[in-house]
Amino acid sequence: MSQPDHVTRVALPKADAYPDDIAATMAKCDEKLGMRPNVLVAYAARPEKFRVFTRFYNQLMLADDMGLTKLEREMIAVAVSSANRCYYCLVAHGQAVRALSGDPRLGEMMVMNYRAADLSPRHQAMLDFAWKLTEAPHDIGETDRAALRDVGFSDDDIFDICDVAAFFNYTNRVAHGLDMMPNAEYHAMNR
Repeated sequence: MSQPDHVTRVALPKADAYPDDIAATMAKCDEKLGMRPNVLVAYAARPEKFRVFTRFYNQLMLADDMGLTKLEREMIAVAVSSANRCYYCLVAHGQAVRALSGDPRLGEMMVMNYRAADLSPRHQAMLDFAWKLTEAPHDIGETDRAALRDVGFSDDDIFDICDVAAFFNYTNRVAHGLDMMPNAEYHAMNR
C-alpha cells in the first residue's frame, strides 16, 4: 500500500492562479529541488500566510547567521515531529537530516527515536530540551536552560532552540489538521 496521493484534505488553488511572487517561488523550487514542497502548495491557498510562512521559515531554518547549524535545526525539527508523530515533517525533515549529515542512518534514527543515535552530549541535551518543550512545556525551568549552557549553548542559541521547536510544534499541527502528505520524492532522497 502506498502513501495517499493528495496534498491536503482542503481545497487548493490551481498553479496557474498563483500570484506572481508565489509563482516565482514555486519556479525556484522546481529549479533547485525538482519539485514543489507540498507544504508550500498548501500555503499557496492563503497567499499572505504563504508569504509570512516562507519568510519566517527561510530566516529560521536557512539563515547562516545563527549559532545553531542547519543540521542542528533540522535535528530539532525531526525530534519535535517525532514527539508529535507528524508524518509530513518526519519524511521531509528526516530527508534533510540525511542530506545535511551525509548519514542515512542518522536520519532514520532521528525519525524513530533520537535517543538511539550516538549523539554528542551537546546534541543530546539540545534534543532532550526540544522534546521536553514539546511534551511538557510547562515543566521547562532554569535547570533545563542550565543543561544547555553546560554543553556550550549561548542564550541566543537557547532562544533559537525554542524558536525552532515552537515553529515545528505549530507546523505539525497544521499538517495534522489538513492531513498534509509529504512529496513522494523525499522517501528516496539521500539514501
